[in-house]
Amino acid sequence: MLLLICSYAADLILGDPERFPHPVRWMGKLISFLDNRLRANAGKWPERIKGVILTLAVVGISICSAYLLIKFSKRVNPFFGSLIWIYLGYTTLSIKDLRVKARGVLKEVEENSIVEARRQLSGIVGRDTQNLNKNEMIAATIESVSENTNDGIIAPIFYLILGGPVLAIAYKSINTLDSMVGYKNEKYLHFGWFSAKLDDIANFIPARITGILISVSALITGKRFIGSFRTMIRDGQKHFSPNSGVSEAAMAGALGIRLGGTCSYQGRSVMKPYIGEEKKPLRGSFINDALTISFVASFLMISIGVILKWLI
Repeated sequence: MLLLICSYAADLILGDPERFPHPVRWMGKLISFLDNRLRANAGKWPERIKGVILTLAVVGISICSAYLLIKFSKRVNPFFGSLIWIYLGYTTLSIKDLRVKARGVLKEVEENSIVEARRQLSGIVGRDTQNLNKNEMIAATIESVSENTNDGIIAPIFYLILGGPVLAIAYKSINTLDSMVGYKNEKYLHFGWFSAKLDDIANFIPARITGILISVSALITGKRFIGSFRTMIRDGQKHFSPNSGVSEAAMAGALGIRLGGTCSYQGRSVMKPYIGEEKKPLRGSFINDALTISFVASFLMISIGVILKWLI
């Protein structure tokens, strides 16, 4: 219970310093290394088989590394083992990092530094940002906050509660694989298929917990609880992803805004289904509102984890 709280507190304090050793960065390097050596556009099934090999290798190495690191550190010294537990748990979370990056975009938008806002936004979204206007950047940032509330906060805490850092690291490896090779484009359609499907499975329960927690957080922060919950139920499955739409819909309903519409990914125009209703015109302050809701949701999730650990 205490280790879980310390991991959460460490992320709130430290965030994600760029030069700090971080397992997700190592996962990214491993994925890039194996991607360059396995993927060869050899046809549907050979590419799918290679994609399965990539996924199993990355997840397996991540799990074994985390397990052995905790095991051997505990043998050296129980206190050192606890520190490693906290460190690994902390690295699966992105509460402060999400806040810093989203507020960085907001700052540039408010100062009308459109080029710099686009550059900063490109660090937290997968879409092309070079032609986005002010409102489109605000909407994209809110979508990112919504999705990352699940991927970078609620889901990792969920797996920390279930199986400690080893299971949380396993989740982060799956999520990182999906973010790097899980695209439905010509390059990764077959090679990234297994990674994308595994990510859908890993996020299925956490995404729905996230949606509910966003709605409850909307109530706590004085936003639209009924609108959030209703929009989540109505629009949550409109998204291309079976999971991302749940948190986006809950957030859109909480803020009384509409998300979705035409986006560009690697030069290709994509029409994303509209989620939510435009009750209010978009404004930059909604980014702060979304971050507040996200933080409250994280606090609720960690509180649930502490209570469950205490009871069990």
